Amino acid sequence: MCASVKYSSRGPALIPRMKTKHRIYYITLFSVVLLGLIATGMFQFWPHSIESSPEWTLDRRSVHDAPLVKLPVSSPIPERGDLSCRMHTCFDVYRCGYNPKNRIKVYIYPLQRFVDEVGVPISSTGLSREYNDLLSAISDSDFYTDDVTRACLFVPSIDVLNQNSLRIRETAQALAMLPRWDKGMNHLLFNMLPGGPPDYNTALDVPRDRALLAGGGFSTWTYRQGYDVSIPVYSPLSAEVDLPEKQPGPRRYFILSSQTAIHREYRTELERLKEENGEALLLLDKCSNLSQGMASARKRCYKGQVYDYPQILQESSFCVVLRGARLGQATLSDVLQAGCVPVIMADSYILPFSEVLDWKRASVVIPEEKLPEMYTILKSIPHRQVEEMQRQARWFWEAYFRSMKAIGLTTLQIINDRIYPYAARTYEEWNNPPVVKWSSVSNPLFLPLIPPRSPGFTAVVLTYDRVESLFRVITEISKVPSLAKLLVVWNNQNKSPPEESLWPKIAVPLRVVRTKENKLSNRFFPFDEIETEAVLAIDDDIIMLTSDELQFGYEVWREFPDRLVGYPGRLHLWDHEMGKWKYESEWTNEVSMVLTGAAFYHKYFNYLYTYKMPGDIKNWVDAHMNCEDIAMNFLVANITGKAPIKVTPRKKFKCPECTAIDGLSLDQTHMVERSECINKFASVFGTMPLKVVEHRADPVLYKDDFPEKLKSFPNIGSL
Repeated sequence: MCASVKYSSRGPALIPRMKTKHRIYYITLFSVVLLGLIATGMFQFWPHSIESSPEWTLDRRSVHDAPLVKLPVSSPIPERGDLSCRMHTCFDVYRCGYNPKNRIKVYIYPLQRFVDEVGVPISSTGLSREYNDLLSAISDSDFYTDDVTRACLFVPSIDVLNQNSLRIRETAQALAMLPRWDKGMNHLLFNMLPGGPPDYNTALDVPRDRALLAGGGFSTWTYRQGYDVSIPVYSPLSAEVDLPEKQPGPRRYFILSSQTAIHREYRTELERLKEENGEALLLLDKCSNLSQGMASARKRCYKGQVYDYPQILQESSFCVVLRGARLGQATLSDVLQAGCVPVIMADSYILPFSEVLDWKRASVVIPEEKLPEMYTILKSIPHRQVEEMQRQARWFWEAYFRSMKAIGLTTLQIINDRIYPYAARTYEEWNNPPVVKWSSVSNPLFLPLIPPRSPGFTAVVLTYDRVESLFRVITEISKVPSLAKLLVVWNNQNKSPPEESLWPKIAVPLRVVRTKENKLSNRFFPFDEIETEAVLAIDDDIIMLTSDELQFGYEVWREFPDRLVGYPGRLHLWDHEMGKWKYESEWTNEVSMVLTGAAFYHKYFNYLYTYKMPGDIKNWVDAHMNCEDIAMNFLVANITGKAPIKVTPRKKFKCPECTAIDGLSLDQTHMVERSECINKFASVFGTMPLKVVEHRADPVLYKDDFPEKLKSFPNIGSL
């Protein structure tokens, strides 16, 4: 009892003494920690204003609220501009660095008002609504950053869209004063109306050092290929008018000219064409009996009759776009919006976004000296092709022309593709409207986008009775490391194949299939003996290809398993005089077909050729004993929307031992019939699916001066 009482009496006495002694200390410590946590949270989650960008909307921030910057008379002036600039010489790609999204970062300089020493602004208009829209679009995009240290590209808030409103010297001085100017390195300027009277230069006259220029009136003399970006001249007039899309097809007028300020010689020639062709051509001009203003800008007249503009453009199949004082014309945008095919006559003009857009699909470009022949040239274009061009013209406007936002972001995407080429948009992504894309375009065979782990390829050799040549082909193909099986399609019903003992001894299985009828289409039959994904179709007289060439072709196919990958390249051309397609086998810079006399493809296409070929194409091929290779090119291009790939430089594929009697390709009527095939197939398919490309695939060290033992494919062969 005493012990317990003694313990109890000490406990209550000690606890009050401890609280009294440390109370202030604990309260103070707790308060400091709590305040620290609150401050940290506010710092992390409260909106920051440090390094933030200004709002790029005129409604929220007036130009008059921007800080005033005076330009001393002695301020430095940039160099006029280096015409030799290219991305690898005047652009610092290392500033862009690596990022997982493969997207450049763009910084917009804060808005400032630049004036000279007496207070006169460098621009008579300040910040235009169009440039404000452009900057707003960039600041709202994924390209934008407000961290200047992360920026790859810098866009000044100085509006140089319209050179007419600028003081050239003072604008150049303002550019040079930008904090990160560094002789214009990695800076982008937007200009749509370059030059001024009397010469109207085709590029911005403001000295700009090494800055990139997105210009709306480039000529071949001022455009720096792969560095500058040719952009359209924005048309605010057509943007304010809602033109519903009109279905492609014949229109009331065949040709329409709506420009009001064209050269007298051009108008005289157009009037002569009008006299010759009557109602097919409508020649409009400015309305002289209307008061000036927006109302008159939206009207065009012909002999006192008034037409609404740009609505009248939808009533014509073709619309003339002639050069004016400047090469770039806003009329082009109006015409595209109307779904009218532009007929562009402006020699040396660099068409907008021509780096990525295929203008042959949406326009007709005619030299100015050919203006008298315009009607005849346009009449030679098939109706179906005109409809496709009308559809493509409208889509170009919707995707790339319709707003300053579309123009600005397209420009940045083009620059982005240059800096990150491995993540760049494809030709199809730039040029194929979504409404006409096949669901299987990107991957028609449901194949992986990485090289498949395939057990090699099956070589299919079509033969009739050229036994000696056939045996040589078999011997050469057997040397290819990736050959898995060799299948001979014996197409001669009147003669048996050689005895088994006479065939070349090779390390892979050799099978011979006898056909019931002598048809060229037999080479594409889906034989059960074909077990690999890759098929090499090869003629029995192609004895000149080396094992290195064949192995390299197979490696390329593994990277592009939905393409035809082959060696003999050919081209289809439109013959304006004859008004039809023509087959071309001469050496050119372009390829639209690879012949299946030596080509790799996926075996899936054998099933499509045999069971899904449109119309009577298969019967046509078998009846004419020709063009099975062209038919396969049509089929693959139509399914995938992609061009073939030519590999290695070799162009000659003639059998040295074959005579004119033996060689089908040596028949005098061969070329004429091949052209007939192209026109026949285009008619059956209802379109021209073949795609033209200007490149081929070669091994990396093919032409390098290295020891042969360092090259993976040393024996590529000559032309």
